[in-house]
Amino acid sequence: MQNVETGNAYYLSKFNQSFGDKPTEVRDTEHYKDEYVTTFVEKWDQLIDWDRRWETEGNFFIEQLRVRGVKKVLDVATGTGFHSVRLLESGFDVVSADGSPAMLAKAFENAKARGHILRTVQADWRWLNRTIHEQFDAVICLGNSFTHLFNERDRRKALAEYYATLNHDGLLILDQRNYDSILDEGYNSKHKYYYCGESVVAEPEYIDSGLTRFRYFFPDGSQYHLNMFPLRKQYLRRLLHEVGFQKIETFGDFQETFKANEPDFLIHVAEKEYKNSYSEV
Repeated sequence: MQNVETGNAYYLSKFNQSFGDKPTEVRDTEHYKDEYVTTFVEKWDQLIDWDRRWETEGNFFIEQLRVRGVKKVLDVATGTGFHSVRLLESGFDVVSADGSPAMLAKAFENAKARGHILRTVQADWRWLNRTIHEQFDAVICLGNSFTHLFNERDRRKALAEYYATLNHDGLLILDQRNYDSILDEGYNSKHKYYYCGESVVAEPEYIDSGLTRFRYFFPDGSQYHLNMFPLRKQYLRRLLHEVGFQKIETFGDFQETFKANEPDFLIHVAEKEYKNSYSEV
């Protein structure tokens, strides 16, 4: 029989975030597991607004995949399932992974409501290939998720795991908030392309070179927080090159050309291998 103290601890961990007495000092990759509590996950789709996100995003990701002949995709940051469902409905073979069991459960529920059965896997990116034993044409890591990694070793390890799970001419698509703009000029979001929910306020309440702490305020008065590492664009591009990706394009809010401080989000499209335009003799 579960004792009262243990039962209370479970209840709190399931429904209440805990950052301790000094929340801006919580800079630990493992902590994301405690941030995506059930009550937060249940509200997450209010922040995304699937219909508006579908409209503003258009077919950007689908076209990036199709033009390269991608058929099989690993969605490593499935969240509540938005991109996994979009790709399934566009004819791709999709495996949906996430580190949060609550997110995966919600994604499965969302997909089922739309007539799909997700193939879900709970996986830590740093040891992705221990859990997933398939090769893919593309890996997608979307929703600013990569910024949950707080030290360079974890970032390099995760990128290397993505690289290893790709076929020889595979593709990685990874996005992030425009932290250069946030760090250098302050936060000023158009709230248009990614987090489209009109009723949810999402804004940073603390920023320094090693942490951006976002607050999410919902219509019922509840609020939650995420602690994330503010990745600079050129730093992440360098890591992608050093891990082995040879050709990297960066888009700003789905546009190929943009001013540095304009986009809310940056999307990196990294190819594992160049396709040479010449033939070896």
